[in-house]
Amino acid sequence: MKKFLVLFVSLLLVVSLAACSSGSSGDGEKSGDKEKSKDDKVTLRIAWWGSQPRHDYTLEIIKMYEEQNPNVKIEAEYAAWDDYWKKLAPQAAANELPDIIQMDLSYLSQYGQNGQLADMGPFAGKEIDTSDLSDNYVDAGKLGDKLVGLSSGVNAVGFHFDPALLKTIGVDSIPEDWTWDDYKEIAQKAKDAGVYMDTGMKADVFFNYYLRTQGKSLFGKDGTGLGYDDDQLFIDFFEMHSGMVKNGSTPTPDYLAQLKGIEDDPVVTEDAIGIFQWSNQFVGLQQVANRPLEMVGMPGPDADKGLYLKPSMFWSIANNSKHQEEAGKFIDFMINDIEANKLNLGDRGVPGSPKVQEALKPELSEAQVQVFDYIEWADGNSSSFDGPDPVGAGEVIETLDALSEQMNYGQLKVEDAAKQFRQQAESVLSQNK
Repeated sequence: MKKFLVLFVSLLLVVSLAACSSGSSGDGEKSGDKEKSKDDKVTLRIAWWGSQPRHDYTLEIIKMYEEQNPNVKIEAEYAAWDDYWKKLAPQAAANELPDIIQMDLSYLSQYGQNGQLADMGPFAGKEIDTSDLSDNYVDAGKLGDKLVGLSSGVNAVGFHFDPALLKTIGVDSIPEDWTWDDYKEIAQKAKDAGVYMDTGMKADVFFNYYLRTQGKSLFGKDGTGLGYDDDQLFIDFFEMHSGMVKNGSTPTPDYLAQLKGIEDDPVVTEDAIGIFQWSNQFVGLQQVANRPLEMVGMPGPDADKGLYLKPSMFWSIANNSKHQEEAGKFIDFMINDIEANKLNLGDRGVPGSPKVQEALKPELSEAQVQVFDYIEWADGNSSSFDGPDPVGAGEVIETLDALSEQMNYGQLKVEDAAKQFRQQAESVLSQNK
């Protein structure tokens, strides 16, 4: 019995000590965990596409953030547009997307509806300060009730050109109300002078613009088909588009394939009057060209119906990320931090925050002021944004780009391309029914 009592007391003492140890350090242990998590090294992967100037300043922003947050290390993955999506697709299939993803409008629905992008709604107002952003600005990145992307800024398409080179072909300026007929006339003068008018137009972007001037759109509102019924609209646009290549007003696909980067762009090398592109790309072009360039809106008629303010791109968080809150904090830094935006200076679109816009004004170069001014002009000379592209848009756009290239090579008649595009596009989009 005495032996049993000794054993019992010994056991009681062990349990008591354990409980005491657990109890006395319970709060301390939790506190220790918090302290540990605070000091834990967090590694985030971030991916984006762009030109060399964007790569350079984004790396500087990452460095700035890491200095302010020594527990965070950010690994950068960047590429040109085509290579970027080729790399992202297998990462998505393997559930290994980077924590932070620069996402384009044409892919937002695809990645979002496939469950590959996290809902950032729970981070809005917390890790990501949205108090200075309009509802429309935030809602642009929503699919249903889920916020799967936060816009980095807004853009508008236009024609970016060399005014000095324009004058050498006998044209003093390009008016705001120019038309497609004006465009063809200037292009002929450029050709006669031995330079290109432009470097072509990205098929989906500018065909959609043309459709909007006709009261139509590339995609139907429900995302289950094309947004136009009359293939004559396709024929009219692409006869002009491929015709410019055929008559030598714009370069052949072979010529363009040899260009290694923005430094080889014909506008930079003074071999082309201008380039059709998004407003956020103007600054990089002007920096590399290192001479005054100007911006003008798109040719009409009804340019105000075709033009719209587009979220330039989005910041999204991968659903497979193990550090979504930390990813949200870095996105907040990119969107709201004044010093970070002073490095960016509108390259990813004119910022949505009025506070950031105001703070940037004294920092802007002449080219950046031109971008901000153009967006202000476009805001009063445009129509509402159609919203995110439907699932399958990326595949449809690839099809259109491929057909456009074949037309530009003279390998495919425009009428046949119109039929093929409708058949292939609607086959893809019908899966959304």
